[in-house]
Amino acid sequence: MIVLGLFICLGGIFYWRPLWVIDNVTQAYLRVRGVRSEYANLGPYRIHYLTGGRGTPLVLVHGLGGKALNFALVIPSFMQHGFRVYAIDLLGFGDSDRPDVDYSISLQADVLRQFLDSQHLTQADLGGWSMGGWVSLKFATDHPQRVHRVFVGDSAGIDFKPTFDPALFRPANGEQARQLMTLLTPQAKRIPRFVENGIARELSRRGPAVGRAMNSMMTRNDVLNGKLNAIKAPVLVVWGKQDALIPLACGEEMHREMPQSILAIVDGCGHLAPVECSDQVMPETLRFLQADPALPPSVDEIKR
Repeated sequence: MIVLGLFICLGGIFYWRPLWVIDNVTQAYLRVRGVRSEYANLGPYRIHYLTGGRGTPLVLVHGLGGKALNFALVIPSFMQHGFRVYAIDLLGFGDSDRPDVDYSISLQADVLRQFLDSQHLTQADLGGWSMGGWVSLKFATDHPQRVHRVFVGDSAGIDFKPTFDPALFRPANGEQARQLMTLLTPQAKRIPRFVENGIARELSRRGPAVGRAMNSMMTRNDVLNGKLNAIKAPVLVVWGKQDALIPLACGEEMHREMPQSILAIVDGCGHLAPVECSDQVMPETLRFLQADPALPPSVDEIKR
């Protein structure tokens, strides 16, 4: 009876807070793999980050509404290939502070600068996903001497006319959470309704930062059109060919503005290419980061 009661209790917790359970299991997995959860004080703000490994410093930056745990599946692999990984929770997200600020790309890029300073990193490799790619590229345009190599996945930052409702990033219910997942991936599988509701509750908790960040992005004050040529470091731009959120044309424009870059297009993947197509994206990313000398510029299509 005790075992049955415990099973029912754990099942209830998973039903009501599925993402909390998944996050705790993920954190336990990372601890076993040698990844530590740390905090850095950056002026008035406290920033959370995950770190582990030895070797070349690599800083990973998540997307809108995301957190450092989004990189959980790739952090151990980077560690095994000679990188000291730092995956940060941007200001307002994850376990970092949530102050009353605009959460603009410029602000987050300066948070990234302060974070590198706090870790005494004069130069590092950067990796950013979606909005995190925008933050990483903004940092690289402002501080090109501090960037060794940059890779971005389905990155925001180039001006385009959205075809989606920005309100989807703050879903009010499970149905809207399902619509968001359908937008993010062409391979979306129907998940249980209680998980959809859990996603909606979690994103609602991040709502203020997401809303302000989205409002700031919509002003287009931080768009990178015409500015990316300030980046001289090697750049890898990875894009899901079926990305319905940020069109491939944005990745192609990035490649044009950074003639030293590699554009890798992953067929069969959408906006979540770094996760849903990790078997293709991860080897390409490691090949780019470890190449000596740097790989020549190219446009490559990768089949899933």
